[in-house]
Amino acid sequence: MATRSRLVATRVPKSPDGVVLVLHGGASRDGDTAVSPTQLSVLRMIPIASRIARSGRRRLAVFRLLNSSRGWDTSRTPVDDVTWALGEVRQRFGTDLPVALVGHSLGGRAALLAAVNPEVRSVVALNPWVYPADGGTPMRDRRILIVHGTADHIANPESSAAVARGLARHSEVGYVRVIGGKHAMLRRHSVFDRLAADFVAATLLDRAVNGVVGGVLRGESPVDI
Repeated sequence: MATRSRLVATRVPKSPDGVVLVLHGGASRDGDTAVSPTQLSVLRMIPIASRIARSGRRRLAVFRLLNSSRGWDTSRTPVDDVTWALGEVRQRFGTDLPVALVGHSLGGRAALLAAVNPEVRSVVALNPWVYPADGGTPMRDRRILIVHGTADHIANPESSAAVARGLARHSEVGYVRVIGGKHAMLRRHSVFDRLAADFVAATLLDRAVNGVVGGVLRGESPVDI
């Protein structure tokens, strides 16, 4: 039986100023395409969602999206799940609230490709599993941060760097290399969490920031940390 996409609330203020959708990764497995709330690719996004909620200081509604199925195929992709989630956001909050997409691995690719939706203001792609051609879609008025560990042997950092260069033709794009960071983000996890939370707060809440994120927003890219 096919499962449905699901939104899991991390924090939902009564009158938020913006909405954040946190997207998990996870490749498909033969005979088991259902997404479980306890699979590692889902669990690793809980600390990131919590960090974003704290950084939002009760001004951001933060949800984790559980996809309808694992992996990426021609019949249904995680982009379809994001499209569904954006529809749910519109129904609940109206069309005026800006949205940020934060995704890891295949969720990072889904976030980048779904950024064409008009309500999306910013995107954070963490160790995204992408093809260089994914940077060919023109997107204006978007602020995009790609964070990639230099020791990622699953998602190629060179591919995400190529995507960043492509997107930079039309959007504000920053690229941060996390020295020694691996695909699962367990090593130096606090760096990935902090960068995502600070960037989302800065772009959705127009909050002034300094340091690495401030440099990214000013176009000082790539950055090593």
